[in-house]
Amino acid sequence: MEKAQRKKAERRICGISISWKLFAFLVAFVAFMMLVIWVFQVVMLDNFYKSTKRSELENISLAISGYVGTDYLGDAVHYCAVDYSTCIRVFEFNDASVPVEVASADVAADCIIHNIPPMLLNGKLDTYYKAALDNGGVFTETSEAMPKMGMFWGDNRIEPKPENMPVFDHIASSPNTLVMVYNRIARDESGRTYMILLNSALTPVDATVNTLKVQFYWIAGVMVIGALFLAILISKNISKPIQKMNASAKKLAEGRYDADFTVGGYREIIELSQSLEDAADKLSKLDTLQRELVANVSHDLRTPLTLIKGYGEIMRDIPDESTPENIQVIVDEATHLSELVNDLLDLSRIRSGARVLERSVFNLTSTVLEVMTRYDKLVNANGYKIEFEAEKDVYIDADRMMIIQVVYNLINNAVNYAGDDKKVRVVQELKGNTVRITVIDNGEGIPPDKIDSIWDRYYKVDRVHKRAKVGTGLGLSIVKGSLEMHMATYGVESALGFGSRFWFELPVVEPGEEEIGL
Repeated sequence: MEKAQRKKAERRICGISISWKLFAFLVAFVAFMMLVIWVFQVVMLDNFYKSTKRSELENISLAISGYVGTDYLGDAVHYCAVDYSTCIRVFEFNDASVPVEVASADVAADCIIHNIPPMLLNGKLDTYYKAALDNGGVFTETSEAMPKMGMFWGDNRIEPKPENMPVFDHIASSPNTLVMVYNRIARDESGRTYMILLNSALTPVDATVNTLKVQFYWIAGVMVIGALFLAILISKNISKPIQKMNASAKKLAEGRYDADFTVGGYREIIELSQSLEDAADKLSKLDTLQRELVANVSHDLRTPLTLIKGYGEIMRDIPDESTPENIQVIVDEATHLSELVNDLLDLSRIRSGARVLERSVFNLTSTVLEVMTRYDKLVNANGYKIEFEAEKDVYIDADRMMIIQVVYNLINNAVNYAGDDKKVRVVQELKGNTVRITVIDNGEGIPPDKIDSIWDRYYKVDRVHKRAKVGTGLGLSIVKGSLEMHMATYGVESALGFGSRFWFELPVVEPGEEEIGL
């Protein structure tokens, strides 16, 4: 017990408030979003930019390839170059040993493809042509254009400047300028081969990345602060109702069943408050029933014990009082005590699930008649009339001892609440594949608002405990538990002044049918 209390105290101390949990979740979400933004806007920006540029050059080359071999090729090259700020050269590869330039557009002062030295042109064009053929008709490369050192061609590297080669200072205006060269092999309708060569400068993204980094830090700070305020705002709307319900739950734990769980807020919180209100109401009823159970059981135990003690003392002190009648009183009261203890044990076993069904196929009609023989003394001595009505014998598959107990307790209940005519009827009816046993009395009846409660232990409609004429007062609780174990249908029909009809239904089986387990 002390260990459990210590763990409970530790949970209370180590618990984190909902405000901080919300803040932690929101900060984690903000961190995730900022990480996504950092990866896509900063880390991957250069790759996205190059991919977009490459896609743009591919679309330009496809557009121009549709005009090769036509009179509109020059216009197409010119408009594409101006619209996309891209240098373009188109060469025709025919039977001649030297490629022939058929269209050109130079829109940049430091265009790489337009500044190829004449002595290197044929070799570089051949390199590009073979590279495109090996790559499925297209070829792309990206590199830095470094002044006074040379130019890149064909294999993604800077080639050293050949000896005695004049220096072209205008090839690149910045040592960090990135360029992209794209070439495509195309053919016209007559089958002649062309190579479309494009060159576009890649704007350095370093400055953009630095700007995005600064923005990223500011955005991260603002979002964290916003997450804090949002967590506080949400927690106020969520935690306040929960705190109120927590305070009411503590009152409920102390046995104060009038605790108020009425709160507003979100639907789930309202549903939780309603569930707690229902739980408080049921606990209040259960506590009341438990108090009544203790009081009633004590009363039922006290009466026979008092009689046994009194008759025993009389028989001890007065020898002439040792009569069979007095001894019978002691035996009857001891029997009543035994029945009460057995019923309490049976009810406890049913409620705890310790009792299991022992099914067998048996004659229900003869079983009911067997139960009714127990009331011969009551019928002869007290004038009760207990009748049984049945058309024919029926068989059921059930626990015979439990069904005997059910019928016995229902008849006991009818006897205890029978009217002035002291008449009890037990009726067996067949309804298709089921049999219904109904126990009818002509007593005062049960108020409609009390019917659902009569199955509770020791529940009394008039709230005044009276010792049962027969039985122990726990019968209906045992009936309910036993029938629910059989998954049987049961119920009660009653009206004030017209008595009550208790009934249950079970499936009918053929005689000799094998036992059926649940």
